[in-house]
Amino acid sequence: MNVQIVSDKQAGGQAGFRVFEEALQNGAKVLGLATGSTPVTIYEQLAASDLDFSQLTSVNLDEYVGLNADHPQSYHYFMQNHLFNAKPFAHSYVPDGSNLDAAQATQDYDAIIAANPIDLQLLGLGKNGHIGFNEPGTDPESTTHKVALTESTIEANARFFDHADDVPRYAYSMGIGSILQAKQILIVAYGEAKAEAVAAMIQGPVTPDVPASYLQTHPNVTVILDEAAASQLD
Repeated sequence: MNVQIVSDKQAGGQAGFRVFEEALQNGAKVLGLATGSTPVTIYEQLAASDLDFSQLTSVNLDEYVGLNADHPQSYHYFMQNHLFNAKPFAHSYVPDGSNLDAAQATQDYDAIIAANPIDLQLLGLGKNGHIGFNEPGTDPESTTHKVALTESTIEANARFFDHADDVPRYAYSMGIGSILQAKQILIVAYGEAKAEAVAAMIQGPVTPDVPASYLQTHPNVTVILDEAAASQLD
C-alpha cells in the first residue's frame, strides 16, 4: 500500500485529485465512486478542475434499498449534487434502490460491473472497517448483494435524516470481490475515530472481521490519511 499522510481534508482532497488526474492520464475509462462525507473534498477538486469526464463511465459502490434516485438522501442524488451536475459522465451507474427485488437488482448491477471493468475505485472506510456496505463477516469473494446495515452504520447515517426511523435498514452494495477486481484502489480516511480501523486495515491480519484488510491482497492501493486517522500506525 502507498500510504500518504496529509494535514487535513482539504489537503486530502488535493492528494486524491492527483490520483484521479494521473489515472485519467494513464487511460482510465471507468471510475468507481463512493459517497459519504469523506470523498467530498476530492469531488470539490474534480468539479472545479478542467478534467473532462464526458467520455468516461462511473460505477458507484452502493445505494440504500427503498430510496428512489430523486430522494434527497439517495446516493444517486448525492452524486448529482457533488459531481455529476458539474462533471457529467457518458454513463453513470448507481444500484437501483427502488427495485425491491434484491436478486434482480444485484444481478443487474453485477452485469454492469462486468461490462465496465473499473480502472480506479474510490473508497471510504467505516469505523468498523467496512468498505462500501460490506460489514464485518462479509465473504471476501462477494459480488453485489443486499446488506442488512449494522446498528453502528445506521447510527452513523442518522445525522443525514430528519428522524432516526427514516434511516434505511438495507442497502445494495458492490461486494468485496467486486471491489478487488478494480485495477487501482484509492481509500481515504480522516479523523481519530477511524484510527483503529486504519491500523487494522494496513497492519492487522487479513480477516473478515475487518473487510478493508483484504485490500492488503491488492497490488495497487493508495491510502490517504490525515494525521489523526494515521495516529495508531506503527
